[in-house]
Amino acid sequence: MAVSDVGWPQVAFVGLGALGAPMAANLLAAGVPLTVHNRSRDRELPLEALGASRAADPAAAAASAALVCLCLRDDDAVREVLLGPQGVVAGAAPGTLILDFSTIAPASSAALAQVLAGHGLAYLDTPVTGGTEGARAGALVVLVGGDPLDLERARPLLQVVGGAIHHFGPVGAGQRVKAVNQVLVAGSYAAVAEAMALGVRLGLPMAAVCGALEGGAAGSWALRHRAGAMLAGQFPLGFKLELHRKDLAIALAAAAELGLELPVCERVAALEEALIARGYGGEDVSALVRWFGPFIDPT
Repeated sequence: MAVSDVGWPQVAFVGLGALGAPMAANLLAAGVPLTVHNRSRDRELPLEALGASRAADPAAAAASAALVCLCLRDDDAVREVLLGPQGVVAGAAPGTLILDFSTIAPASSAALAQVLAGHGLAYLDTPVTGGTEGARAGALVVLVGGDPLDLERARPLLQVVGGAIHHFGPVGAGQRVKAVNQVLVAGSYAAVAEAMALGVRLGLPMAAVCGALEGGAAGSWALRHRAGAMLAGQFPLGFKLELHRKDLAIALAAAAELGLELPVCERVAALEEALIARGYGGEDVSALVRWFGPFIDPT
């Protein structure tokens, strides 16, 4: 059901983490009637204050919803929320459309879609990119796999959370594109971290250096938005290092199935594992710069 003259359909949102909570808040700000659920129930409270209803479990959240949004940590969490004893399948009516904003393996998305279809439920894999900044601004890039008719049904909602919506084919295609995205993130963040470490040790005025290089061939989102944080040794959360490592595992597994080596990705994954072991997994991916040890920007 899309937006019509009578307004929004009822929507459920399960998973209120760093991305899910601001996405749900944007839906509420747009006037969407929203029911929310999160495993840690206290995360529901700020959204209740904004007008959301709370549900005791995913089944209850889905019971009256035409669309159910998921934004969860990994494959296991998505399977449990959808298919567990108090999962979405237990409460959703036939015809309900599930939008999965989580990043999971493409094969998991395809398998889940098949199971859900057996219950009369439709499914789109809709992973997003843009970090917490994009989630707060409603400017995420949404990467979609699934039936084009289901996408059109979901498009009004997706336009609230995303600044751009791209359809790439059947279920699983969105997750494949997200894997490519995470490979690019790995390389760009690692390159910026290396460049900052080298520039500081060369005694360069790095703020000026970054400003000069942003407009040239070395320019990137990571350089523009994360170099300053790396130089300051501060890592405000855009996307957790440990979650990026999880996503890289998906990309590396896809490459391995094709007999393709991703040496840069493999090296970044090893750096991330080392930093996670040191307790930095909850920091932003820009914490990759910690691998180079402490340094002080001379500027």
